[in-house]
Amino acid sequence: MKKSLKALTTATGRPGWWTRPEAKVEAEAALSAGGRHEHSHEQLHACIGVSLVLGFVFMLLVDQIGSSHVHNAEDPESARVANSKITTTLGLVVHAAADGVALGAAASTSQTSVQLIVFVAIMLHKAPAAFGLVSFLMHAGLERNRIRKHLLVFALAAPVLAMLTFLGLSQSSKEALSDINATGVAMLFSAGTFLYVATVHVLPEVGGLGHSHAPAGGNGGKGLSKVEVGALVLGCLIPLVLSVGHHH
Repeated sequence: MKKSLKALTTATGRPGWWTRPEAKVEAEAALSAGGRHEHSHEQLHACIGVSLVLGFVFMLLVDQIGSSHVHNAEDPESARVANSKITTTLGLVVHAAADGVALGAAASTSQTSVQLIVFVAIMLHKAPAAFGLVSFLMHAGLERNRIRKHLLVFALAAPVLAMLTFLGLSQSSKEALSDINATGVAMLFSAGTFLYVATVHVLPEVGGLGHSHAPAGGNGGKGLSKVEVGALVLGCLIPLVLSVGHHH
């Protein structure tokens, strides 16, 4: 009879001397799962800052490389206007290209909700961005034919990059991108490029545009020097390195 009761207790899983080790194992498993969940949240939070900063730094470097070809020491004001036009168009084109990469990565996944969210988010701000680009270029005095060319490049950036991303990914690449949430990273990178464009127009001193009144032989319209750009990039990347070291 006692053997039957002991067998019944073991089969039904009711509390007994044998359940204590099992409860301990379950508790340790729960704590381990909670620790992994918290660690995954920390990784996601770190990815947000890293993606934004990298987008900002990338746009800064592209802008500095592009603006170095339009400087005119004899006419600082003309150089300032030309640099502003290129910065705006280039920034929005890079932003649209990053949107296209995000859309292509989202289309390569099997998550319909992610595809819909990314598509709607891009479509909602694409028209205002195009309107703002055309308005700014018209206000800057650019010819209508050149404005149409700028707008065409901006309009083609997102769909072309979306198709290239979707067609260029293999099945293993799609699975890898899904694991690291590449769609969200691309959208954050795109936001970083847009943040740079907004910062340059709100704070003209960042690009050296506030010194257009300098003499012709001075630094008027020349923007940041290589040392200043390097210091700015280093200042952006040092907190990322410190944050990675802190998490580990």
